Amino acid sequence: MDSQDGGHGGTHEPHDHLPGTPERHRRGKGGGHSHGAGQTATGRHRRRLVFVLALTACVMVFQAVGAWVSGSLALLADAGHMLTDAAGLLIALVAATLAMRPSTDERTFGWQRAEVLAALVNALILACVGVLVLREGVARWGSEPEIDGGLMLWVAVVGAVANGVSLVILFRAGGESLNMRGAYLEVLGDLLGSLAVIVAAVVVLTTGWVRADALASLAIGLMILPRAVSLLRDVVHVLLEGVPQGVDLPTVRRHVLAVPGVIGVHDLHAWTITSGVPVLSAHIVLDVDRIDWEVECATLDRLRACLDGHFDVAHCTFQLETPSHAEHEPATHA
Repeated sequence: MDSQDGGHGGTHEPHDHLPGTPERHRRGKGGGHSHGAGQTATGRHRRRLVFVLALTACVMVFQAVGAWVSGSLALLADAGHMLTDAAGLLIALVAATLAMRPSTDERTFGWQRAEVLAALVNALILACVGVLVLREGVARWGSEPEIDGGLMLWVAVVGAVANGVSLVILFRAGGESLNMRGAYLEVLGDLLGSLAVIVAAVVVLTTGWVRADALASLAIGLMILPRAVSLLRDVVHVLLEGVPQGVDLPTVRRHVLAVPGVIGVHDLHAWTITSGVPVLSAHIVLDVDRIDWEVECATLDRLRACLDGHFDVAHCTFQLETPSHAEHEPATHA
């Protein structure tokens, strides 16, 4: 592109495709320009997900059988909750596998958004199960079925131990991805649900008050719904191209304007492709009448170092402009 037109595009790794570019400008930081086939936050923890999925499925079957034998609705509700967790974990694993597929001309970011869509499905499943559990809990409140409190307690303790193990496994990964966060929250809810069943079983054993079972079911339902809403809110934020958490655009603007030679910035956008993959683009106005190779490369290097160092945004795309070009270009973002 002729720099005399006043505008020039570039990314955080400038001109790695042009012959004759100095070696220092051809070297990129991190994974280059590849938008697909990279390992997403969920992909890095696939083994953890597989182990937790297997453990969750085993405990789910165990609790379902225990609920049928003991007559406990709370155990059945907890088993149903674990069924949604197992489904959510399976969806997350499938999405993580899809997200590692390479990019194409039709999908330039590959399948990385599959993780976000999986989190959306997970949130909707959680919400449905939460409503069903609440409905059954209310229906059970008016009856007094026979409940084997001893078996109920024993099964709930086993479930709590298994959930505690899964929680420890997912703890470190819970903040890196919407899917991993969803999995972590689901297991946390399972643990709290198992604790509620344990308390209900103790009450049934010591007092004979069988409504404690229905009360525990209602508590489990009330724990499920807020988590579903929270996860759904975060998914919608990503799908609506909201600014990534931890990135404040006014602060980004101040940092960019502090880069030597930069006198203006407009059309500043930041969004998230999938968890752990924030992206930023901007039009940068330089204090020059003509943009040559040296000015462009030096400015792009400074911008890359600023954004990657201060805001952990590794993939940035910048369009460099002269003041005369910026004056007649309409801005779509302040």
